[in-house]
Amino acid sequence: MDDSAALLHELEDSISQGTPDSRERALWHATDLLIAGRYSDDQIWLFGAIIERLASEIEIKARAQLADRLARVESAPVNIVNKLASDKSIAVAGQILRHSNRLDVRALVTSASTQSQDHLLAISKRATLCEAVTDVLVTRGNREVVHSVAANCGARFSESGFLALLKRSEGDYILAETLGQRTDIPRHVFQQLIAKASGEVKQKLGSERPELADQIKTSVTDVTGSIHATFGPASAQYFAAKKAVSSLHRQGNLSETQICAYAQQQKRDEAAIALSLLCSMPVNVAERAIHDQTGEMVLILASALDFSWDTAMALLFLGAPEGRIAASRLDDLKIAFSRLKPETSRTVLELYQSRRQAATQTGVTPRLR
Repeated sequence: MDDSAALLHELEDSISQGTPDSRERALWHATDLLIAGRYSDDQIWLFGAIIERLASEIEIKARAQLADRLARVESAPVNIVNKLASDKSIAVAGQILRHSNRLDVRALVTSASTQSQDHLLAISKRATLCEAVTDVLVTRGNREVVHSVAANCGARFSESGFLALLKRSEGDYILAETLGQRTDIPRHVFQQLIAKASGEVKQKLGSERPELADQIKTSVTDVTGSIHATFGPASAQYFAAKKAVSSLHRQGNLSETQICAYAQQQKRDEAAIALSLLCSMPVNVAERAIHDQTGEMVLILASALDFSWDTAMALLFLGAPEGRIAASRLDDLKIAFSRLKPETSRTVLELYQSRRQAATQTGVTPRLR
């Protein structure tokens, strides 16, 4: 047995023989050893078992100190991290919920579903958040929690999560402005947001995101009494497009020709929905690909689907500001597209898809590139 394992066993032996003060000193000694050393999984588990026994009777102040010390430790024992994260005292749970990478998605969803608003606020400030967690935060969180998660650039939202944010932004101009500033907001949600937004919010978004000025103007112009549906103005158009494109896909009739036609006709919703179905990715990711100003994401998707340059070019123009691309820039994109191999692009897409599936376990939403 090596020295570290022998020392751990000595600590364990001292637990039953020591006084409360000596056990607390042993707790900090064991914690110091854990943080300073590099150990195997079995040794970390043993540390966890010992620290759990030593920490079982300490006061809130000491538990909070322990949580603060372990929150950013990559080798922190999972059992201890989960126990501290579930503590009813936010002084104890807060740092773990906000910073610990040892918490998995299941633990975060459980915490978000059962704990106090202070606990939810701590979760909302994590560096990254996946859709499974944000879905709970935007429905269960109070105003402060929702504002916090909406402003978190590392948070990712499902379509239902964006729609929940949209609904909660009604009458809340700060949330409406924060939501409108997100670069990953789906176009149809942005249209609904603008349709409902106050003049002040429209003006701020127009000045802060000038690339969306035309979209803001179009969304305001398109608002009529006939398209108010469950989620508000513009939603009826989007969901009609989704229904039509999904039907084509189910029938096996969603082809490159159809996508090229959508792009040439400036049907952004239909083009994004079609790409999302053919590439097995969320619509908001397909929308970000279309509006990616580098053009790289569109080229990768078009290559992975074995599309022609004409179709790739149509998609590039669809997402370009004011539908314009300089001739020299277009030439560069054409050369880049010709150098892409469909097999390599498909590998990139498959890697994204596999990482997305893994995100339900890790809580880190992948990027296409």
